[in-house]
Amino acid sequence: MKKLKFKQDEGSLFYKELNQRVTAYFTSHELERSGNNKMMFKMLFYFVLDLVCYAAMITSTDVTLFYCFYILLGVSVLLTAFNISHDAAHGVAVKSKFWNGFLFSLSFNLLGNNAYVWGKNHVESHHLYTNVEGSDIDVLNNPLVRMTFNQPLKWFHRYQWVYVPFLYLFYTINWFFLRDTLLLFNFSSRTIKIKISKIEVLKLVGFKLFYIGYMIVLPIYLLPFDWQTIALAFILSHFVISIFFVAVLTVAHLSDYVEHPEPDHHHQLDMSWAKLQLVTSVDYHAESKFLNFILGGFNAHAVHHLLPNVCHVHYPAIVPIFKELAQKYNLPYMDMSYAESLRAHFRFLKLMGAGKIFKTASYEG
Repeated sequence: MKKLKFKQDEGSLFYKELNQRVTAYFTSHELERSGNNKMMFKMLFYFVLDLVCYAAMITSTDVTLFYCFYILLGVSVLLTAFNISHDAAHGVAVKSKFWNGFLFSLSFNLLGNNAYVWGKNHVESHHLYTNVEGSDIDVLNNPLVRMTFNQPLKWFHRYQWVYVPFLYLFYTINWFFLRDTLLLFNFSSRTIKIKISKIEVLKLVGFKLFYIGYMIVLPIYLLPFDWQTIALAFILSHFVISIFFVAVLTVAHLSDYVEHPEPDHHHQLDMSWAKLQLVTSVDYHAESKFLNFILGGFNAHAVHHLLPNVCHVHYPAIVPIFKELAQKYNLPYMDMSYAESLRAHFRFLKLMGAGKIFKTASYEG
């Protein structure tokens, strides 16, 4: 991973005052930056929902209900990751460092994915160097989809805006079977390499086997359905959660509104870290309490990137401060409708597939 340097600019002043205003907010309301009673309720709600869905699935005798509960379980687990795992990875789901680590590891590893590698690279790579190829772990190098200007242009990329939704169906299946497994060979589809220790290799393999055990093997053993029915439920569930996952997250950083900065030969970006987060992140309905409850604050992505030490339950109260200061320092804060963020995502795919060097669209909020 290429480590980069930043410069001081208006984003630096914005970030300084933002932290001062946010600190004053928490002090005046006598609140912690970590989760509050609302977060405790959400944790209980989503964990109970997971257990109820699994119990209903594993005791189903009707095949239609079995498929419904299997898919609902997948969605419930994804919402648990959005609302609990992600904040726990940043150490703000609860006040305790131990319990944050426990919640993150438990919820992530039980999905068969490696918590340590994802957590480390998410915080030290994606949050630090957002959208910068060669430094951001989440920048893909997928030959089927051209998402960076440095990727070779192929003839079929012209149609990627049409076929990409089909590829998105396989996102979580790819993550489970290929993306993590490739780490065993120190290989990645990301534009940076990832190393994994021997103990994490054991965890990776062990939890994947455990996941297959309780999601495939146990249902085959306990339920009156053939293995093909169980396997199809597994695949359909992953299709649904893949589309949900991608629909929530890709619009934040893959858009014709956001920038894809390139450092100079001295590994320096021509902006501050705070400005980088603003020009590379799109929010949608950032003040919506409903979306905050469902998506764990992922709809306020720029806010999260600049304030990862704040639990998402506080975002609706903080967004007005965020907007006011962005306007004060003449910085681009992009908070739009979801429909517009989705259109911008597909415009981006179409432009990248056409091989054009395009200017980032200007957002007038």
